[in-house]
Amino acid sequence: MGTPHTLNDIFFDAMEHFSSKAAAMQYKAGGTWHGITHQEFARRVKHTALGLLELGVKPGDRVAIMSPNRPEWAIADFGCLTARCADVPVYPTLPAKQAAYVLRDSGVVAAFVADLEQYAKVADTRADIPALRHVILFEGTTEDPDTTTLGALERLGAAAESRYPHYEWDARQVQPDDLATLIYTSGTTGDPKGVMLTHGNFTSNVLASLPRLPVSASDTGLSLLPLSHSLERMGGHYTLIHAGVTIAYAESIELVAANMQEVHPTVLVAVPRLYEKIYGRVLENALAGSSLKRRIFFWAKRAGEAWADRVLAGEPIPAGLAVSRAIADRLVFAKLRARTGGRIRFFVSGGAPLSADIAKFFFAAGLPILEGYGLTESSPVICINPLNRPKLGTVGPAITGVEVRIAEDGEILARGPNIMRGYHNQPEATREAVDTDGWLHTGDIGELDADGYLRITDRKKDIIVTAGGKNIAPQPIENRIKTNPFIVNAVMIGDRRKYPIMLVVPNRDALIAWATERGLPTADYERLLEHPDAMAKVEREVMGNLRDLATYETPKKFVLLAQDFSIEGNELTPTLKVKRRVVEQRYRDAIERLYAEG
Repeated sequence: MGTPHTLNDIFFDAMEHFSSKAAAMQYKAGGTWHGITHQEFARRVKHTALGLLELGVKPGDRVAIMSPNRPEWAIADFGCLTARCADVPVYPTLPAKQAAYVLRDSGVVAAFVADLEQYAKVADTRADIPALRHVILFEGTTEDPDTTTLGALERLGAAAESRYPHYEWDARQVQPDDLATLIYTSGTTGDPKGVMLTHGNFTSNVLASLPRLPVSASDTGLSLLPLSHSLERMGGHYTLIHAGVTIAYAESIELVAANMQEVHPTVLVAVPRLYEKIYGRVLENALAGSSLKRRIFFWAKRAGEAWADRVLAGEPIPAGLAVSRAIADRLVFAKLRARTGGRIRFFVSGGAPLSADIAKFFFAAGLPILEGYGLTESSPVICINPLNRPKLGTVGPAITGVEVRIAEDGEILARGPNIMRGYHNQPEATREAVDTDGWLHTGDIGELDADGYLRITDRKKDIIVTAGGKNIAPQPIENRIKTNPFIVNAVMIGDRRKYPIMLVVPNRDALIAWATERGLPTADYERLLEHPDAMAKVEREVMGNLRDLATYETPKKFVLLAQDFSIEGNELTPTLKVKRRVVEQRYRDAIERLYAEG
């Protein structure tokens, strides 16, 4: 294969180069995993592209995709791209009103929708989407004359093949500067903005990231982050297709653990929340066991992490430590690897900061997590830790061709071929984000070490400035707390206040088990959270993880929440980032009461 310059080059080259592979992708239906070959994938993409053209969709038009991850998402994506359209992914979790905003603002003329549930969102808001002419259902049917099925669209395209004898040649005429997609930021504040990303943006990012993500046709990737998100789109879709990796589509986030056991992936891209949950479950299981089991687990954890410290520092491993780690591996870590399918070579983490403690535990278990960094506006990767020389607590050095520097106020700036064309219909916002020298102002605060590894300290907008003028970066503090087996989630509050407080979501099962041992009433969980002993227990657990903080950084009071934050509750973005403003507003009464107490 030559060097691809566009996503269409990536597609056609991969379909030809890996045509003899057993499967390009896998999906589960009827309780069984099924494969789709590269030949079938290529044929369905072609017929989808020609079907769009037959419907009157023209090169340069925008077409939406509203669906969870599944093979049809990939087919629709490359169908649009090879028809020389730009697609607009829409998170399937968005309510109808928010979805309609994206469809209207982007001016889509057609929309692929997963099922009748997604179709209903479009049908209910159709009057607000004036440019929309066609809806294509992956499954289900309606009486709507402007709606067809993907199967019917493919048949329409197949019947028209003779009218498009130069389909591949035409598709390869796309230029690197041509628009490939409009990805709307899930934004923790305000209306989402449509990020304009070109074929060249994505293609350059794929080629520059691959040396840090050494994958090949012998790998299997499990696709679980929404394909509407730029990290999965680039890292779990385009990069894997280019390298010939078989992509298995997880049934849902809830079934990821079961799916890992079934497809035995070798690579997986996720956000820190997944690794936090796996780590929390391991700790919970250890604490729920006998005192002997607990002692074995924590001994193995210490031995593994001592071994990891030396490996990461490039220091020799003493014989005694090597033996201890081998025993720890047999007793504890091998079981964790088995629960992730037994074949993981590495994980990739992005989208939010990953706790260095969690990263070290996974490294000790033989499950390295390569933490990276980027934004939708940078297609998305700016930095990734190399597999052979990771530095935990950093996001690694910049990938080839991308420059990173730190502004005077600590903001991270990035420049390179991966930086977006701009925000759709928002020239002022574009000028604020990308300066005249081409530097993307990320909105993140960080620092570069002597080796060029980048450390993220917080979001610029999330920095808490207390009434006394002290600056507090909340994310690293929250991440420390979330490694505790009694804590599920935590959000720090305190901007322009005299001191910070912490909203804490305790681990319900762990707290109830602790309370039961002590004879506390547990039938009413919300009342349990108000019990002085339970409140003191959670506070001790939190403070135990925050011993070395400066006094002004240490939360003085706590609000215990019975329910974790959720996408459905609008407290999390579709990529599981906390919407701090929403959370603060939702629990304003409890927060104000705490501060009123003095």
